[in-house]
Amino acid sequence: MTEQHTSSPGGEPYDLMGVGIGPFNLSLAALSDGVPGLRTLFLDRRPAFSWHPGLLMEGTVLQVPFLADLVTMADPTSRWSYLNYLREHGRLFPFFFSERFHIPRREYDHYLRWAAENLPSCRFDAEVTALEWDADAGVFAVTHRSADGTASRVTARRVVLGVGTSPVLPGPLRELAASGGHTGRVLHSADYRTHRAALAGLDDVTVIGAGQSGAEVLLDLLRRQDGEGRGGPYVRWLARTPAFAPMEYSKIGLEHFTPDYIHYFRALPEAGRERLVREQWQLYKGVSGDTLGEIHDELYERTIGGGRPRADLHPGTELTAVRPTGDGGYVLTCRHTEQGTEFEVRTSAVVAATGYAAQRPAFLDTLDKLVDWDDRGRYRVDGTYRVALDESVTGTLYVQNAELHTHGVGAPDLTLGAWRSAVILNSVAGRTVLSVPQRAAWTTFGAPAAAAGATTETADPLP
Repeated sequence: MTEQHTSSPGGEPYDLMGVGIGPFNLSLAALSDGVPGLRTLFLDRRPAFSWHPGLLMEGTVLQVPFLADLVTMADPTSRWSYLNYLREHGRLFPFFFSERFHIPRREYDHYLRWAAENLPSCRFDAEVTALEWDADAGVFAVTHRSADGTASRVTARRVVLGVGTSPVLPGPLRELAASGGHTGRVLHSADYRTHRAALAGLDDVTVIGAGQSGAEVLLDLLRRQDGEGRGGPYVRWLARTPAFAPMEYSKIGLEHFTPDYIHYFRALPEAGRERLVREQWQLYKGVSGDTLGEIHDELYERTIGGGRPRADLHPGTELTAVRPTGDGGYVLTCRHTEQGTEFEVRTSAVVAATGYAAQRPAFLDTLDKLVDWDDRGRYRVDGTYRVALDESVTGTLYVQNAELHTHGVGAPDLTLGAWRSAVILNSVAGRTVLSVPQRAAWTTFGAPAAAAGATTETADPLP
């Protein structure tokens, strides 16, 4: 293994280094591209960019409008906009005639790959193995390694973590998956496309999770049944939520994804924030109304002529245990949360569309004692997305999509991605590189400032 010591082209530490290249750090790379005097580098361990490849089924669409691309909500003049991507690929007229506001998910992935492959600050095949604070030099030292074993060390004054989230399996399934021997039969929806054909050939498949991913997997499996509903697997949909409910998509409801709501949420007591995140599941865990409609249409077709769908839908149901059977299947023990009753179902495979959680990467171990973790081992994050560090650290550490507990439901949503990147960029530059709105909603979250007897950061008039 060889080792290299590198820095920015000018020989100085980078002004900003990003670890992880997903949509959010890619947004920051795009918005910082060409900013005078700003030296940036973004690293990712993968050989090339990919975005949720296991869920890129034909016909699926992005749940946010195309304007929530990498840059438009902060800088619509940027060359890295989705519209410019279309122009570069000769697709502006077809897009115009399609009259789409919500674009195909596969095209969004292709757009992101186009940006990642062309942004000069993005470097793949660079797995970060250590992040340390060099007190003598006053910089972060980042060690990364390529697939061939070559290790490099780079330095930066500021680092932004955009390592993404990891798939989460329910406890009983996690234990089973960890034991080995269940690949392709017990899986997270993140791997669905990889095992899609094999699952379609089974007798019975159970999908767990009432969000968009679960709905799309269920719909795809329903469509694998033949026209009479006899061929293909019997499909079952289980979810803890009391209903298979649509995503909140009203115009006023969507104002929860504005800077205004972030400012309001951040000022609440921690207990209030924790409660709100649990209660607001329909803001970020619901299902597109169109997808629910398509599922209903598929089931309706199966009843023509007195038939019965080869499908069961069970909301309000929690998975409590799983045991393998001798024939390669599984028995799921379930509990209906409202009735308090238990029941069992037999299935050939389980696809868990049970979401993702922020991860704490191993390379942070070298910085662990300098991070001011909260009581639950999470980052303390301020209004400019800076992580609270020991006062001896003069550099700055930022995070993206790891602040649901401090900033609310907009943290994982693409709508606020460019806005958040612009806030970070302005903080890094120490000046206003991009003007960002502090007030963007008609809704006043919380008591009016005058009634509260003080002004707040959300009290500016709408533009």
